[in-house]
Amino acid sequence: MNIEFRLNGKNVQAEAEPDDLLLDLVRSLGCYSVKRGCETANCGLCTVWLDGKPVLSCSILAVRADGRHVTTLEGLQKEAEEFGMFLAAEGGEQCGFCSPGFIMNVLAMERELKNPDEEAIKEYLAGNLCRCSGYMSQLRAVKKYLESIQTIRHLTGHAAHAPVRMVHAVAYAVHAAAHAAHAAAQAVHMPEEITVW
Repeated sequence: MNIEFRLNGKNVQAEAEPDDLLLDLVRSLGCYSVKRGCETANCGLCTVWLDGKPVLSCSILAVRADGRHVTTLEGLQKEAEEFGMFLAAEGGEQCGFCSPGFIMNVLAMERELKNPDEEAIKEYLAGNLCRCSGYMSQLRAVKKYLESIQTIRHLTGHAAHAPVRMVHAVAYAVHAAAHAAHAAAQAVHMPEEITVW
């Protein structure tokens, strides 16, 4: 079956069998950020956006993309890079295999939820598994990223023409300085408690 849809803002046509998965289709079109993990809709590695909402591409038939908008990490490079600075600063990137799906969900959450508290963040990201991090470094990165978004909105008044990357850099620098000051003030470093979402 021939299907037509928008992939990362570009019109594409593709042949899809009735049982082809969206995961396989987007990878065949060069979107290698979409990872094959559990294949049981449990790990979050295959997350893409379908019409702006996160879905697990290992559990969506490719033909369901017909006439719709599909977004992968390749289509969100700027936003992913900005969040990636926070993730790296907190040591949350680790091996990086789960990062694309995790980042897709963080960016979707930022658009969908207004000022989420820690519990709302944990609930939204509960479907993303990571074998490396213990989640605390990722949680710190998400919270600081969301705080920086709020700072940007406050400083720019939601102005569309504001130099967003520059403001992100300033907000990140402020958070990094505060983190460094806190770390310097600690006399003894205790290992972090390992938790799950």
